[in-house]
Amino acid sequence: MSEALPLFSLEEPTPSPDPPSTGSAHDKPQATPAQQLTGWLYGLVASRQYGMLADLRRYRPDRPTEAHHLAAGYAPTEELEETYEFVAFLFAKFHAGTSTPVPGYGDMGAAMRRIGSGLTKGPDDPGARRLFARITDSRRIPLRHLQHAIHRARSCNTTPPSWSQLTDDLAQWTARGRPTVRAWGRSFYVPAHLQKNRIQK
Repeated sequence: MSEALPLFSLEEPTPSPDPPSTGSAHDKPQATPAQQLTGWLYGLVASRQYGMLADLRRYRPDRPTEAHHLAAGYAPTEELEETYEFVAFLFAKFHAGTSTPVPGYGDMGAAMRRIGSGLTKGPDDPGARRLFARITDSRRIPLRHLQHAIHRARSCNTTPPSWSQLTDDLAQWTARGRPTVRAWGRSFYVPAHLQKNRIQK
């Protein structure tokens, strides 16, 4: 087993970016479990722990590896362990073949607003629009469609979502009123200038 990697503390403005910074978990007790997971994942890329990242990319909930157990260890409850493992899988998929961690920004709706082909992006791109509808129509966490969204973000060379925010959003996927789906919908469909005007009122 490899030596434990330091965790990173992440700020949490809105929308949440994921800028990696140095520091240990002992120095940064205010970090949330999702931020601690994100810091650990950044550390794997920065220290070139390619074996661990390769294990994370082989996501089988019924056959967790050491890497999956470590990712699940950041979950605040047992019920959220698979969610934390899944976000680690998405992170590792996005970072396949890279040696520098890519900071995420905003929620998944904002990330999908940045993807597309040619001159069309987000809700103006038919493929992105269909994929977003499949994601938000699902009552359970749409594992396959989220994987496709991360693949699109990577192939379009756009910024991924905030990994810590994605973790927190998926943790409340089935919450009453579907707050995650509503927030992602605003980020995907509503132009930034309208969102800004709404916040200022």
